[in-house]
Amino acid sequence: MPTPLIAGNWKMNGSRALAEEFGRAFRDASLPEGVAVALMVPFPCLEAAGRAFEGGPLALGAQTLSQHPSGAFTGEVSGEMLRECGARMVLVGHSERRSLFGEDDAAVLARVQAALDAGLTPVLCLGETLEERDAGRTEAVVLGQLEAVFDGLDAAQRGQLVLAYEPVWAIGTGRTATPEQAQAVHGAIRTCLARYDAGLAAAMQVLYGGSMKADNAAELLVQPDIDGGLVGGASLKIDEFLAICQSAG
Repeated sequence: MPTPLIAGNWKMNGSRALAEEFGRAFRDASLPEGVAVALMVPFPCLEAAGRAFEGGPLALGAQTLSQHPSGAFTGEVSGEMLRECGARMVLVGHSERRSLFGEDDAAVLARVQAALDAGLTPVLCLGETLEERDAGRTEAVVLGQLEAVFDGLDAAQRGQLVLAYEPVWAIGTGRTATPEQAQAVHGAIRTCLARYDAGLAAAMQVLYGGSMKADNAAELLVQPDIDGGLVGGASLKIDEFLAICQSAG
């Protein structure tokens, strides 16, 4: 059974001071045994967060990266730069990157490969819009995004990823997929993974990323194919994020 992982995504929020508060709080917090916790913070907070998290349970992650290792790409940040700041994980293919910045499946694959080349763990985000769900295309969209990346990787590389299913219609809207809806898609993802390798399907962490909060985390995390959460707004509140982490035990 995969190790539960609760990963917070601060998006373009937070501060160095908040990172320091989280570091202090989680160093003294009581967390369930075997639950991994990470925070994906904005680029300017990475070094401060890395120092604040040192010696505690919080792993450091970034929110995106360039597909290029270096070069004339003003405003971009490479995987190696993220590692130098202490990051160990990075989100790739988040719905906001796909919709607002035009990252298609090819761009997502290139970023996954760049993350792996830099020794980072890519957290590959998958998800459908409300229009796609209403059209009955949820599995076609989500599994298509998964296969577009996995078909471009070898077996060893696939095993280094974490997946996060994020129904786009449930992000920042206050709406949340029911536990049954979330489990149905997670189950389909697990079945798709088994077509690549049964061991991969059994071991891969597949997180749920649609408006997970303290009051709904437990009923989502108890589902058999949900291995943790990719938490948005609630990850900016120490007490609420800690409560979600405790629900994963």
